[in-house]
Amino acid sequence: MAESEVQEGKYDNMVKLVEELKRDLEKLLDEMEKLTVGATWMAFDMVVMRTNLDLANSMKRLEDAFLSCKEEIEKKWQEVLMEFKGEEQKKE
Repeated sequence: MAESEVQEGKYDNMVKLVEELKRDLEKLLDEMEKLTVGATWMAFDMVVMRTNLDLANSMKRLEDAFLSCKEEIEKKWQEVLMEFKGEEQKKE
């Protein structure tokens, strides 16, 4: 009797283990699907950009404008930071 209860407990543990494994595999499969879709879109975007020169040029101008804006924001941030530090020193 005790032996059958032990085996039943082992069976229950095995069932739980298999269920957990199934959930983990489903999660991994979902992640792989997301990665595959992302890679597919990246490949599609590369093909479009290489075959459409106007788009590539527009993307380059957009990137240049972004970098220019980023540089200006960093400069302004430094100015604000220096101004704040100056006010803090005056208070002391």
